Amino acid sequence: MSGQTESGTPFSDVYGPGDPEGFDPAVALGGPGAFPYTRGVHPGMYTSRPWTMRQYAGFGTAAESNARYLELIAHGTAGLSVAFDLPTQMGMDSDAALAAGEVGKVGVAIDTVDDMRVLFAGIDLAKVSTSMTINAPAAVLLLLYQLVAEENGIDPALLTGTIQNDVLKEYIARGTYIYPPQASLRLVGDTFAYCAQALPRWNTISISGYHMAEAGATPAQEIAFTLANGIAYVEAALAAGLEVDQFAPRLSFFFVSRTTVLEEVAKFRAARRIWAHVMRDRFGATNPRSQMLRFHTQTAGVQLTAQQPELNLVRVAVQAMAAVLGGTQSLHTNSFDEALALPTPKAARLALRTQQVLAYETDLTNTVDPFAGSYVVESLTDDVEAAALALMKAVEDRGGAVAGIEQGFQKGEIESSAYAIAQQIDDGERVVVGVNRFTLDEDEPYDLVRMDPALEAAQIARVSRIRAGRDDVRVRAALEQLKAAARGSANVLPPMKQALSLRATVGEVSDALRDVWGVYRPSEHF
Repeated sequence: MSGQTESGTPFSDVYGPGDPEGFDPAVALGGPGAFPYTRGVHPGMYTSRPWTMRQYAGFGTAAESNARYLELIAHGTAGLSVAFDLPTQMGMDSDAALAAGEVGKVGVAIDTVDDMRVLFAGIDLAKVSTSMTINAPAAVLLLLYQLVAEENGIDPALLTGTIQNDVLKEYIARGTYIYPPQASLRLVGDTFAYCAQALPRWNTISISGYHMAEAGATPAQEIAFTLANGIAYVEAALAAGLEVDQFAPRLSFFFVSRTTVLEEVAKFRAARRIWAHVMRDRFGATNPRSQMLRFHTQTAGVQLTAQQPELNLVRVAVQAMAAVLGGTQSLHTNSFDEALALPTPKAARLALRTQQVLAYETDLTNTVDPFAGSYVVESLTDDVEAAALALMKAVEDRGGAVAGIEQGFQKGEIESSAYAIAQQIDDGERVVVGVNRFTLDEDEPYDLVRMDPALEAAQIARVSRIRAGRDDVRVRAALEQLKAAARGSANVLPPMKQALSLRATVGEVSDALRDVWGVYRPSEHF
């Protein structure tokens, strides 16, 4: 779009009260790119360039996922987002007994550096930004990515992207944890410290409210429990000896965007404002980038329906618009068929095209924070902020995020909310088009992506070949060095990288830490 309306009236980059040509940052709301960042973290936001358009993909083998990534890049994706299968998320190898039937099902199977090599074949890692949705073994997958980049002659200092690395929300809403909370925080802190030296442009954590929202959290609960977890990560990094402005600029967040546009816009604005005050007033951060809440958004998977699935195209477009109006830094749009199976290539392309229509055919990118000053949005922003702060205080009163998790507080609050939503849908009080209103007797069939059962056997055979072809003595010695670091206070990532470079598997590295730190068992609260 040009910088003017269809009627020929020029747009101002920023609007504010009494000043159509700009916004006075002295007023309480603040200007975009200025504390407390209610209106956005950058002065120009999308007027200078649109958000990063990511597409989340990963299934089957590394070779299959690589083909999908190359296709997405060819269609204009600026950032990749990697989905890993459940065994990888749990730090298990594809040939582990518990992995049977799950290999490659909900994401790509990665067992060794060889798989990571195949996953990114033909992709210039110095030019693409990669987000990896991985938590308990996040450090392991990041090091594999670094090893592949170095093999291709790329300076790790040039690598850009994000690891989710947010294990606290796993205890609250998702369940793919491995180690006890304090050990997990130790690993997160070691990752912060390692990346500050080796991968300075990498976002070391994406503190996630998305999965809490998918589990039933309200918008206020989503940002409250996410920011409470963020506080715990900051405290862990400070306890490890890092200075706040050394690591805080690389913190990022991950939120959902639902169809309730007005409240979602208010939620994003309130989250930025709360975090800015927490970082400046509580932790003394002086670097403006330490005070900025930068976030990725994904449209709401939980709102996709298997009934009349083409309606999901409309839902996703509305959700994506809410994320853009709320000032997201990057966005993934779900495919309309994801309630049925893994997305088809055509569905994934349509999801990307949805973002491109918003960026290039609408006027949303012509001005910053279009809803600023709206009576309803400003009031909702204040309301969501107040509700979130009250919940954050409740977490603090219980001893902080980890103590709250151990007491089952956050999980219990979310489950109560989820139950209320389910009741409202069952009673028809909350309308879901195609499900409890405007239904059809029978939906038309769709061609779905189906996994070939032979893929699991092939991946297991691949792991066996790799183990047979490596220097096992050196691998075992490297794993012992990793255990020694885990028992003491040394950073565990350097010995971990050494083991992985020798073709130690994801499961073997995770097992080495399990041997030292143990595994987490939920209490009776769960």
